[in-house]
Amino acid sequence: MKKRVVVTGMGAITPIGNSVDAFWESVHQEKIGFAPITYFDTTDYKAKLAAEVKDFDAGEYMDKKAARRMELFCQYAVAATKEAIEDAKLDMEKEDPYRVGCAVGSGIGSLQTMEREHSKLLEKGPNKMAPLTIPLMISNMAAGNVSIAYGLKGKSINVVTACATGTNSIGEAFRTIQYGDADVMVAGGTEGCIAPIGVAGFSALTALSSCEDPAKCSIPFDKDRSGFVMGEGAAIVVLEELEHALARGAKIYAEVIGYGCTSDAYHITSPAEDGAGAANAMLNAVKDGGIAPEDITYINAHGTSTHHNDLFETRAIKLAFGDHAKDIKINSTKSMIGHLLGAAGAIEFVTCVKEMEEGFIHKTVGLTETEEDMDLNYCKESYNEEVPYALSNSLGFGGHNASILIKKYSE
Repeated sequence: MKKRVVVTGMGAITPIGNSVDAFWESVHQEKIGFAPITYFDTTDYKAKLAAEVKDFDAGEYMDKKAARRMELFCQYAVAATKEAIEDAKLDMEKEDPYRVGCAVGSGIGSLQTMEREHSKLLEKGPNKMAPLTIPLMISNMAAGNVSIAYGLKGKSINVVTACATGTNSIGEAFRTIQYGDADVMVAGGTEGCIAPIGVAGFSALTALSSCEDPAKCSIPFDKDRSGFVMGEGAAIVVLEELEHALARGAKIYAEVIGYGCTSDAYHITSPAEDGAGAANAMLNAVKDGGIAPEDITYINAHGTSTHHNDLFETRAIKLAFGDHAKDIKINSTKSMIGHLLGAAGAIEFVTCVKEMEEGFIHKTVGLTETEEDMDLNYCKESYNEEVPYALSNSLGFGGHNASILIKKYSE
């Protein structure tokens, strides 16, 4: 029999707050994290805005020497993990470290290391590159650094599925506990790649918004949407086998009950136009959770603010839920924090848990008017109502679709 899995801790570093509480207060205030990029000169770039993390000091979360041996994406992950483990009151001295694992993914890793060291290679030759070039750059080092920092000796994995990374990481951690391979999993996603090659590369794909108005640059499901805005940060959750959590008196935020994945097998950047891939991922999660499609009343959408994603995700929801789709409230957290790429699904998972905890569904900030083919309830306003189930979607370049289903915990 599959084991029950619950959420007992959460941590976050985001463009609108460097803790779960700060982030959530900003969500209630409908605060947006968009501003001109400060990391480099954007004079020659089409995209001028991003959702940068503000006032982050790695030394507040970890040894400064250790921090110097990490790039931003790893620092964010270790910082968010610190909050999550403390929130869960998880005492590793009382745990079997080989039963506590880690599933922390990054979609890209460190573009900053790549840029910096490539410049050295061209200007000074191969013998001048930093000895830690590769460990600083590769995406699995978020999971590696988190495991090292907190003594997690169980399964340690780095799921890389582009923008579905955070959701897949939490989903694979969920499966790990369900089938008895761990008692506890630290899981989530992290990203820190607001760098010249990242912004230029996504702009070349025409994926980034070139709008310079922070209030209009990321407006998912709006008829005037023009692309996504790159964000950064991390979100980490502590997932735990139910009996293990109860035995140590842990606070339980919610229960994870379903996980579904598919591949569009269609195009390297565009979702399938009929939405079939994403629809099947959602239905797989619902079936895995043992509930009916009609039980779903809320979806945290991938909702990137690109033309194709928002239209095709709408088609997916209609295909999955039929006439019931019109009764589902759908919002996009990216309307406030932009697209955190490999961390997106993780922070949206945290958002779902907080909404469920408070009976509050946040509005899709900036949304004023949709287009003809998009006629669902995309939350032009917030709602105060019970959220018995929350379904969170993530869609990644390459055709990766992931959906995860959580429910309000009850014994």
